[in-house]
Amino acid sequence: MKAHALRPYQKEAIRSIVDQWNDGIRRTLLVLPTGTGKTVVFAHLASFLCEKGYRVLILAHRGELLTQAKEKIENMVHVPCAIEKAQEHALQAQTPIVIASMQTLAQEHRLEEYDPSAFQIVIIDEAHHALSPSYQKILEHFSQSYVLGVTATAQRGDKKELGTYFQSLAFEYSLIDAVKDGWLVPMRGMTIPIRLDLSQVPMQNGDYQPRGVAHVLEPYMDEIVAQMKVHCQNRKTIVFLPLVKIAKEMCAKLNRAGFRATQVDASTPNREELLTDYKAGKYNILCNAMLLTEGYDCPEIDCVVVLRPTKSGGLYRQMIGRGTRLAPRKQDLLILDFLWLSARHPLCHPASLVASTPEVEEEMTRHLEQGQVMDLQDLEEAVHEDMLQKRKKKLAEELAQFRMKKQQIFDPLHVSALLQDAELMEYEPSFASDVKQPSEKQLTLLAKLGMDPTTITNKGQATLLIKKLLHRADLNRATLKQLRQLDAYGFQHIQLWSFRDASQMMDLLAKNGWALPKEIDPATYVPPSRKRAKK
Repeated sequence: MKAHALRPYQKEAIRSIVDQWNDGIRRTLLVLPTGTGKTVVFAHLASFLCEKGYRVLILAHRGELLTQAKEKIENMVHVPCAIEKAQEHALQAQTPIVIASMQTLAQEHRLEEYDPSAFQIVIIDEAHHALSPSYQKILEHFSQSYVLGVTATAQRGDKKELGTYFQSLAFEYSLIDAVKDGWLVPMRGMTIPIRLDLSQVPMQNGDYQPRGVAHVLEPYMDEIVAQMKVHCQNRKTIVFLPLVKIAKEMCAKLNRAGFRATQVDASTPNREELLTDYKAGKYNILCNAMLLTEGYDCPEIDCVVVLRPTKSGGLYRQMIGRGTRLAPRKQDLLILDFLWLSARHPLCHPASLVASTPEVEEEMTRHLEQGQVMDLQDLEEAVHEDMLQKRKKKLAEELAQFRMKKQQIFDPLHVSALLQDAELMEYEPSFASDVKQPSEKQLTLLAKLGMDPTTITNKGQATLLIKKLLHRADLNRATLKQLRQLDAYGFQHIQLWSFRDASQMMDLLAKNGWALPKEIDPATYVPPSRKRAKK
């Protein structure tokens, strides 16, 4: 009897991973936002695999992640695990699952103790680190194993980089979908009008040098504390800073300002005690110098202050992810941003978390810089809609040419415009499996759904189209043919119309000789089901 019920997207994720392996893809990737249960997914997946007689190796790069994985797997799915870390050895253990420290197992003498066939499955926690030489050394040793990488941080650029090792993306659940579905709290962003000039800060390991950031930040700390008194007084806040020294200074200033603040770093002797006290409410602000970006859970956190600017989308998402989890009486997450001035390198902002395209992100950031607290999901939808309308006008000429052919089938360009779907418009293959030719099964299904199979250029595009169109069918949304007719009359937001609404409108138009009734204005018309939904 399983002790933990899986959520719908978690079940779908497990099915998709197994399907990838059954299709012959040996190295696949799972992307789930922080707080949506990636450990739950690979715990249940590991349990399923162990029941099939497979032995599973789970790799992680931090001690906390190893401990968390062991506790969750044994408590949730009741499968015994052994740890391979430092003085702990799992070689002689008879457990079906071994959870190993990457740093330990990458040591030549520890790795060589294991036969290359010892594990049929390798799962990499925090897989955005998987391209490092140490991970690759381990993966090369177990080169015949099927591999799953699990991460919360893969954005478009990250996926392309990970695509040099992983062959496919088995399943992705977006941050914005997790918020919409109620599994994570709504996120609100605000840009504090403090200008911090990073233009002279040097780069180090591909990101802003922490010492240089600290030098820029230090003169503004009192001003930042004053702003935090306005916005963080009644919130449980975590603050990320570039250096331990400046984290301690910020903690002292916050305490002098009336907050109950504490600070932890790698050398803090009573770190676990302080973190426990923070969770219990003894402190309401926790300062750290990038120590708690991974493997730290305190669901009650409802404010994140990033004073360590970064151009790494993965790192930024990890920081913000400390506050996205659900908790009793928690209504939302407030993200405080600043006017970081950088002419040379793009920076991550709250908009980076939810924006569907770089253009949407840029426009959202401009809105947030007006200094108001804004719901990120609502803002993204508004900006996205405006961008899509502008893009739709640019596509008008190409679509007009398509319509002149009077075809009854659709190409991807037409579908993306009708659905106003930026993901389809912007799609580029990231993984080796994506660039292959579409399968006959895919092309046959797309033809049944109204698509022109000859216009589908690769397997990844076919997979995305099928996913979008079948999801619309599950929701009983208007068909492509209905959308084309509605679009021709100038109706707005047609991608949200139900099949029934579209059918009723078609019946009304047919009865009126295919002319619009005078009382209907297509620019403002809202179908019955959407009116009910708004109520």
